[in-house]
Amino acid sequence: MKNATVIFFALVGLAAGRVMAQQAVPAEMAPIQKNFNDYNTNSLQEKLFVHTNRNLCTAGELLWFKIYNVDGIYLRPLNISKVAYVEVLDNNQNAVLQTKITMKDNGGDGSLFIPLTMPTGNYTLRAYTNWMKNFSPDYYFSKKISIINPLKSPESAGKTNANAYDIQFFPEGGELVNGMESVVGVKATNQFGKGINFKGAILNEKNDTVARFAPLKFGLGHFTFKPENFGVYHAVIKIDGKEVQKKLPVIYANGYVMQLTDNGSGMLSVKINSNLPKENLYLFAQTRNVIKLIETTVCDNGTANFKIDKSKLGDGISQITIFNGERNPVCERLYFKRPQKQLMLSAATNAGGYGLRKRVDVAITAKGQNGMPEAADLSVAVYRIDSLQYDDKTNILNYLWLSADLKGTIESPEYYFNSNDALWPQTADNLMLTQGWRSFSWKDVFENKTRSFTFLPEFNGPIINGKITNQSGQKPAKDVFVYLGIPGKSVQLSASKSDSLGRLTFNMKAFYGPSEIIAETNTEIDTNYHIDILSPFSEQFAQTVLPHLDITPAMETSFEDQSLAMQVQNIYNGLLLKQFNEPRADSGAFYGEPAKTYLLDNYTRFTTIEEIMREYVREVNISRPHDQFRIKVIDGVGFLSENDPMVLVDGIPFFKMNKVFAIDPLKLRKLEVVPYTYYLGPSTEQGIFSFTSYKSDFGGAEIDPHAVVIDYEGLQIQRQFYAPEYDTEQKAYTRTPDFRTALYWSPYVVTGTDGNKNVSFYTSDLPGKYIGVIQGISQNGDAGSQTFTFEVKPYLSAQTNK
Repeated sequence: MKNATVIFFALVGLAAGRVMAQQAVPAEMAPIQKNFNDYNTNSLQEKLFVHTNRNLCTAGELLWFKIYNVDGIYLRPLNISKVAYVEVLDNNQNAVLQTKITMKDNGGDGSLFIPLTMPTGNYTLRAYTNWMKNFSPDYYFSKKISIINPLKSPESAGKTNANAYDIQFFPEGGELVNGMESVVGVKATNQFGKGINFKGAILNEKNDTVARFAPLKFGLGHFTFKPENFGVYHAVIKIDGKEVQKKLPVIYANGYVMQLTDNGSGMLSVKINSNLPKENLYLFAQTRNVIKLIETTVCDNGTANFKIDKSKLGDGISQITIFNGERNPVCERLYFKRPQKQLMLSAATNAGGYGLRKRVDVAITAKGQNGMPEAADLSVAVYRIDSLQYDDKTNILNYLWLSADLKGTIESPEYYFNSNDALWPQTADNLMLTQGWRSFSWKDVFENKTRSFTFLPEFNGPIINGKITNQSGQKPAKDVFVYLGIPGKSVQLSASKSDSLGRLTFNMKAFYGPSEIIAETNTEIDTNYHIDILSPFSEQFAQTVLPHLDITPAMETSFEDQSLAMQVQNIYNGLLLKQFNEPRADSGAFYGEPAKTYLLDNYTRFTTIEEIMREYVREVNISRPHDQFRIKVIDGVGFLSENDPMVLVDGIPFFKMNKVFAIDPLKLRKLEVVPYTYYLGPSTEQGIFSFTSYKSDFGGAEIDPHAVVIDYEGLQIQRQFYAPEYDTEQKAYTRTPDFRTALYWSPYVVTGTDGNKNVSFYTSDLPGKYIGVIQGISQNGDAGSQTFTFEVKPYLSAQTNK
């Protein structure tokens, strides 16, 4: 683990160190540059994107998903974490579904069964890694999914009132200063975070109107405002015939006002106004924690101007900070640069319409921005769309380059990437003015704090965390060895030594499905302790409110159709929906290849363990002082170990030898011996004797009563996506109904070096309009998405399919 951690932080340092090699930095800013780089050297951030095969499911169906993992700086595929955590949350932030997904080669995939107990409504699907738990939950991946359940009536929506509107004001740069004109961003949303239309005005203490404002798009707008004579101002906003009054931010007597202007050329203008004495000001621009620009100028007569070459800023969101002469941050704002780098995907079906149970061929092409073919890792989903099912337009491109760097929900994120109307630059700037964003605190940077991390990256598999206290559970127990094992034929055991806070960390190999885990101390030495195994899922939540899922009369037909399709599939194809792929896990024991394996059926079957050990196990010496069995390891040159070796039964340590020697040997299948010192994490073992029973039941022996035994869910065992093939006439005319609404799902569609890939699938018995959604990314970080549509009609001529 130490070696892996060193490699991880070396990679992070290399990424964070690639800054400003070509530009001279003002001497006064050199310490801030150094502190900034030092602060970010060991804090590479992962970003996840999850492609779900659709956005609405019926209770009783499966939701399929693919996880993409990229680094937070260059947005390139990242192969660090090997486990991702996926949850479905209700509106009260309660986890209603949870699973752990194996990740390899930059991502992973899995599925969630939507139980029949889930009520109709909107839910949040979120995903994160163990490493991401060190940072704000605002930067976990999250998206809205909808569940409909015909067996449960949807909850009624609450009435909207004036207090439900959230109206916020954001002075550009951060503050309002008396006597200085400022641009003020305004954001107005309903209780579900959706932008609303409104009309507003700023009134002074005499109720005179000094400014008017309205949103441009998505409830976002801005206005210019100059507070004077320390007046008392308030805002009056009219929404749907209601009137709402709001206070403005605090007005300061002295300070700085910032105004960024993009005139559409290759340059940005940043103007600073101040009523403080003449001084040097510094502009510091960074994109995803990589410094792009540091400039200095003089603020004379209350005004300073900076020019920024936009080509020097990174694509996506940049943070621009102004420092005063004492090198304290005084103004800050965000700027969005539409990415030029993206994966250009195209998809073409071999026909526009198809009959029932007909083959659909789709030709997919991936190209870079330069038009050259590109190899890419893609996921493809095909499903029927109706009044319930929808395409939410969120894709891997707009998520990674925009939504992932902003707190809260971004309404219509695709607009900022695809729109070419005259409003989009100002709309994007309104978003930057009003959407909160902080990935670090300047105070921590200035104090040269080294980031401390509670959660380790899971390089090799799941990490299980625990805590050990005294018997009363009040005081942490320090420097206590605790062993955690997973009983079974595959011997998995980890040891941890508690720190000063009683924390335990167990590094486990990959294990799949539900199991028991057993944690215990060496009960020959320590018994007066209490062990808790902690949940691996995050206990931090972003503040999000989901809109109510309104079921209108027009949707009732689709509601019934979805329910019928689900029931037919489960009745006729239930077994096919429950096929799983065998996990590709290493079945070897944690200690590797043993020095000696005794298959007990190959030897004389004695009636006691003592006879077996004495008669043909050459690596052991047995004694019985005071009627207590003791064993010592004899290594290859005849030396005895000083201490007892570790003795395992079905992977679980047994510290009382009398219990082991009381096992019926006829219930044991084999014995593996490691006759040398073995280092199990912080624990040093004087050899290992590992017994395996026939039934994985410890040969009837009882676990020590001081041990903690709990049910624990391992990594998800992957299901197989069921999709029949009607490639013969006999199959096409089978009488088994096919009511699939999800026709195709493949999380791993890889284009070759020529950029091409063909996929095929068959339609079902359900006519309607279908959509295919493709998401993906190339190795150099080009992300892109594409959709295609086709129709399925009953009795459509086979000629249409050609």
